[in-house]
Amino acid sequence: MSKTSVEIDRDIAAQAADILGTVTLRDTIDAALREIVNARRRLELVAMFSEPGRFDFSAAENAWGGDH
Repeated sequence: MSKTSVEIDRDIAAQAADILGTVTLRDTIDAALREIVNARRRLELVAMFSEPGRFDFSAAENAWGGDH
């Protein structure tokens, strides 16, 4: 890991820490960056499954025994 010096808005960092449940500024920044990356991945996954013909929902339903 590299060390970087930046100015951080402490009020926003405190709000982020409350939301993320973190204690230290470093943990807050790391968690926030992870959340951004994971949010993008979730959006990409939703977009992938939204493509016509990409996923056969009837096959998935049948795999679990059909009507429930």
